[in-house]
Amino acid sequence: MDIRNAFAELQTCLGQRVTRSKSDLDLHARSESYFADASPDAVAYPEDTAEVAEIVRICARHRVPVIGWGTGTSLEGQAQAFSGGVAVDFSHMDRILDIAPEDMLVRVQPGVTRQALNEALRATGLFFPVDPGANASLGGMAATRASGTTAVRYGTMRHNVLALEVVTATGEVIRTGSGARKSSSGYDLTGLFVGAEGTLGLMTELTLRLYGQPEAISSAVCAFETVDAAVETVIETIQCGLPMARIELMDTESVRAVNAYSKMDLPEKPHLLLEFHGSDSGVAEQAEAFGSIAADHGGSAFDWATRTEARTALWTMRHNAYYALLALRPGARAIVTDICVPISKLAEAIEDTRADLAEAGVTGPIVGHVGDGNFHATLLVDMDNADEVARAKAAAARMVERSLRLGGTSTGEHGIGVGKRDYMQSEHGGSWAMMGAIKTALDPDNIMNPGKLVPPRN
Repeated sequence: MDIRNAFAELQTCLGQRVTRSKSDLDLHARSESYFADASPDAVAYPEDTAEVAEIVRICARHRVPVIGWGTGTSLEGQAQAFSGGVAVDFSHMDRILDIAPEDMLVRVQPGVTRQALNEALRATGLFFPVDPGANASLGGMAATRASGTTAVRYGTMRHNVLALEVVTATGEVIRTGSGARKSSSGYDLTGLFVGAEGTLGLMTELTLRLYGQPEAISSAVCAFETVDAAVETVIETIQCGLPMARIELMDTESVRAVNAYSKMDLPEKPHLLLEFHGSDSGVAEQAEAFGSIAADHGGSAFDWATRTEARTALWTMRHNAYYALLALRPGARAIVTDICVPISKLAEAIEDTRADLAEAGVTGPIVGHVGDGNFHATLLVDMDNADEVARAKAAAARMVERSLRLGGTSTGEHGIGVGKRDYMQSEHGGSWAMMGAIKTALDPDNIMNPGKLVPPRN
């Protein structure tokens, strides 16, 4: 790696929009999770696709790693420069290029955040539904195949990215997909790059599917005596085919945390947070049907929120749950892990995880997008206590083993990065080697986000 000459060439191309200042390097060294800081050697701020292509060509000539950076909210170390190199920060590529209401599509640069997009769409009667909680960049969400609270109805980024513009490891600019809703033409290269975590190329433009804003929205919270009762309610709801827009679980510890952090007064019991989208009559019918199911499992009466302000407060509370959980133990770091299992196995996976964490003496509140069979445990640890860290990491490993044993996956939405790479062989077998072969074919010099997702190079 020849970073000195690469940096000199990048300065010629970008001027002051490439930097090695300590403040920029420190900002791009951090993670939301427990990983140690890992600084890039430089940070570049391109403004268009041509500049991204030139950055990659320069880095390729000098064998310098290239790491894409959106807002830095990934949870498995995907955006950290563990091998050094140049962090390509897309914050200057934040333009909405075209809104096509008739086609219910939008083209955006990767630095556009989901909240900025929905603000711009407000007058059109359309919205983009994928909501991972954090105000992440759309490029980062596509790179990690993000999902979140609304995936139970609207799907994940995999379902909602129709086309891409990508800069490959050689600096070539390619396009994948189209504005058509379906295609039988060739390999699904769009699907290949979505979820590749920047290991195959850098996305510089995304074409996204939009949806009509629902006529009526109603949210509610419902308390249960046990997590098992709440989960059984979710399973029966999904099996009955009720079209939930969101259905989220918080266990007792999580409820206690959000009460303190968001100044709520929910009973300290497991809760489901719900949202229904549709017509006025449809929403009412869905809510009534769900209420009957919940009552059969001991659910409390609903606390309904139909006004925008009340719904916003409810989902802001849920989105801030991560910070609320951190506040349970000031000074602790979070080993945040998620798994996803078939819906019929969800109750077993959660109960076994709760019992395992209790036996291991690890504080690990659980929240989840349970309509998808996906839940998260936030393991709060003192990183200076080696024994505590070891116990937490062992418990996280057992969560993955449990998920795979039940026919699930090591991660429903956080992705692989470096944090989950050790489980890829167990989950995918020979398919993981095939992923490595694709990486080698498209990035023979291993400059695109090296050390993440795929098998290590010999």
